[in-house]
Amino acid sequence: HTNSPLLSVGALLMGMLSFQLGAALATQLFPLVGAQGATAIRLGLGALILWCVRRPWRYLAGRRGWTALAGYGLTLGLMNLFFYMALRTLPLGIAVALDFLGPLAVTLFGSRRALDLVWVVLVIAGLALLLPHGEGARPLDPVGVAYALAAAAGWAAYILLGRRAGAAFGGDAVALGTAIGALIAVPIGIAHAGSALFSPAALPFAAGLAVLSSALPYSLEMYALTRLPARTIGILFSLEPALGALLGLVFLDEHLTAFQWLAIAAIIVASIGAVLTARESI
Repeated sequence: HTNSPLLSVGALLMGMLSFQLGAALATQLFPLVGAQGATAIRLGLGALILWCVRRPWRYLAGRRGWTALAGYGLTLGLMNLFFYMALRTLPLGIAVALDFLGPLAVTLFGSRRALDLVWVVLVIAGLALLLPHGEGARPLDPVGVAYALAAAAGWAAYILLGRRAGAAFGGDAVALGTAIGALIAVPIGIAHAGSALFSPAALPFAAGLAVLSSALPYSLEMYALTRLPARTIGILFSLEPALGALLGLVFLDEHLTAFQWLAIAAIIVASIGAVLTARESI
């Protein structure tokens, strides 16, 4: 059953896992090309891959919804740039937690049932526990926080505009939107990193980043965006901080505090609750 909520949820979860793996890989590129260069590589190569696979120019005649597509592509480019700029000074888990405030806002404004508020409260509690606690905790860099909050606003717009662009252009919306985002990110990346973008040392990381952080997750997310309610998607995106923390433990040996494990538990419970009630919302 192609319209099964569980299939859409699975696509969204796979997309988030791919994105987090790409974010970990992107940190390896920062010393070579900076956050701006990593964004340019991610969207530029991602758009190239998607255009070769989808060939979206074949079906543009008579299409409507260009305003939504332009907004989707614009927010895609800015959201990625702001998030990578935040990663320069914020830990991945904290940056993702702040970034998630965008989908959370979508959930809050789209809520129509009391049960949805239960999941929202659990998510808020989880995000609060992810923030630094105690005397030894390092204060958060205010510039990094500002970039993360700007990325959060872009993420909220991405969810809403992505649904409209996907309804108008189908799977081609991802290829077209990524190309629009690349038009923003690539010139900024070239201005910042110059010829370092094309160095052989960056190539293996660049290819992996383009697939894991752009081509694959955005294709999977577009499938889910057009089949699940915006508020359900907003709650499901709450798994992002949990995935980031778990991947940090597995691949980077980053040990978590009891508060952080409790935060992950709260977020996962909220996400499971959203999955179990998704069918009622469709």
